[in-house]
Amino acid sequence: MKFEEILGQSEIKEKLIQSYMNNRVSHSYLFFGTAGSGKLGLAIAFAQYLSCTNKQENDSCGQCPSCKKYEKLIHPDLHFVFPVITEAGKKKISDAFISEWREMILSDVYVSYNEWMQNLGSQNKQGLISVDESAEIIRKLSLKSFESEYKIMIIWLPEKMHVSCANKLLKMLEEPPHNTIFILVSDERESVLPTILSRTQAVKILGIDDDIMEKHIIDKYNLSAQEAKDIVRISNGSYVEAKQQILANEENKFNLKQFIHFMRLTYSRNIAEALTWAEDMAKIGREPQKSFLKYSSILIRENFVYNFNDNNIYYLTKEEEEFARNFARFLNSENVNSIAKIFDDAHYGIERNGAAKIIFTDIAFLVMRVIRK
Repeated sequence: MKFEEILGQSEIKEKLIQSYMNNRVSHSYLFFGTAGSGKLGLAIAFAQYLSCTNKQENDSCGQCPSCKKYEKLIHPDLHFVFPVITEAGKKKISDAFISEWREMILSDVYVSYNEWMQNLGSQNKQGLISVDESAEIIRKLSLKSFESEYKIMIIWLPEKMHVSCANKLLKMLEEPPHNTIFILVSDERESVLPTILSRTQAVKILGIDDDIMEKHIIDKYNLSAQEAKDIVRISNGSYVEAKQQILANEENKFNLKQFIHFMRLTYSRNIAEALTWAEDMAKIGREPQKSFLKYSSILIRENFVYNFNDNNIYYLTKEEEEFARNFARFLNSENVNSIAKIFDDAHYGIERNGAAKIIFTDIAFLVMRVIRK
């Protein structure tokens, strides 16, 4: 995988290349930032660049034997660790799932944790980097490199690492074997153990620029400019989010329908209908619930901005704008942040397996209190 295959991120690409040119490559990196910003792809592209035997000015060559092996993710000095699930007859280590991992990444490097879990056929189990993984990491990196100047270990989502596994890796992270490089790729830096953070060089990866994302999805998915703009504005720089929006137009229609219904019943303070709504929302499943709450938080803010009558600073679809014409005037500086936070807090609760019926009942009554302020 070459740098040119990663959307945007030109500044980060240049910094990584310059670190090699200036002989300042760190032994332990933490790439962190927005999920779907291309962190994993950047990690693989950087690893390929470091191992390339015919480096170009701004990228690996893509043609040398090393690059050809990286193209298939089969280079013997490239190692991956990622969250896995317990499966009968298989060890709880990444190598037991390496075929599935390669197939997924070679298909699309912009993947989410949930997509990986679904790929493994796990709807309910949580993926984990178990303590068994630490012994494998230490064993692999204690060997001499086979072909490349560097041995490279990419750990995807270190926030999913069991504390016992992390503790066993601390010494190696701080003082790795010669020409060994760790690249940790995190969606949630705040959830990574402090002892891990202190031993890595943090590299913040920002979201993908809107213009770059819009052009890419117009070309790839044959969208209109307005469709692309609508998708990008709620993707927050995440290509994973953009893909999900493209593939979930029906979901967006559902979210808007529920948002309109919810706002009308809370404004009218229809308690009986609110309780029925909460029961219905509790039945739709965790991922659709999270999608609705995230969508609602964004739409609340966009409706508030709509009040400024400047279509350059808000992004609403035609259907959303039709509702905003009547609804936006009820949002003001006194209540907009409170309402958005209600949705954000509910999203946090659902994400952590809170009781959905209680959470949706709670947000209905909370919004009733503040919507008329």
